[in-house]
Amino acid sequence: MGVPTIQDLVEGLRDPRAPLLHVAADNKRDGHDPRPVVVMIHGIASSSATFVYVTPLILDEHRVIAIDLLGFGESPQPEGAEYTLEEHVAAVAHTIRSLHLDAPFTLVGHSLGCLIAARYAATHRSHVAKLVLVSPPVYLSPAEIGDPRVRLRMSGYLQAYQYFRENKAFTIAHAAVVSKLLPVAHVMEITEQNWEPFVKSLEHCIESQTVISDLARVDAPVELVYGRLDEFLVPENLAIIEKMRNVTTHVVNVSDHMIRKPMARVVATAIG
Repeated sequence: MGVPTIQDLVEGLRDPRAPLLHVAADNKRDGHDPRPVVVMIHGIASSSATFVYVTPLILDEHRVIAIDLLGFGESPQPEGAEYTLEEHVAAVAHTIRSLHLDAPFTLVGHSLGCLIAARYAATHRSHVAKLVLVSPPVYLSPAEIGDPRVRLRMSGYLQAYQYFRENKAFTIAHAAVVSKLLPVAHVMEITEQNWEPFVKSLEHCIESQTVISDLARVDAPVELVYGRLDEFLVPENLAIIEKMRNVTTHVVNVSDHMIRKPMARVVATAIG
């Protein structure tokens, strides 16, 4: 994947004990496979099923790898894990290294996966040819926001997430109802089994995040895809990313946070 930078080497040595994650899909052909590689990482309380509508659109022309994040899907839940951004990125990095990819690849993240993908791209710059961010929840501390209306909206999101973390029974029951209404299984699952990864990832990665500063360090082209009806986005915060020099934005008018078929087609186009 090219000559590693000093940052690449430092990140690789940060936690050599990082666990290997479950590779849920990999359509690699036998022998040498010349197709460009796409690595996809999902969001919180989800799994690689997030990309069920995207994968068929790109399978023929790409080697497509889908990874379950630490604590979710079939990936491990290490004892003592805090599910910080650093832990998530270290596990993703270890797993990608284990695949022995020989060229820079396209990295696709959805929701929480965007925050992890942005940090990975910032610290493994020689590995990423393109970064595709789908429905990124870009949140700032209310103290950093000047517009009182945006500050109020941001405070509302954070208060809601705190309520979810502190009310386990309500959150699990509510997620079960929402999950039954979605067209894809295993994309909104909050259960006893993944409760700890969920609450810790929510607190340590989403409520307290560094995605804007991480993206400022990314050299690769960034394709930003989001739905105009996304209930988890703060447009004024997202606008900061849209103004960055290497970012191309794709807005899907009839889509929400989930990657449904209309958004999947846009994501496939952004992957190229």
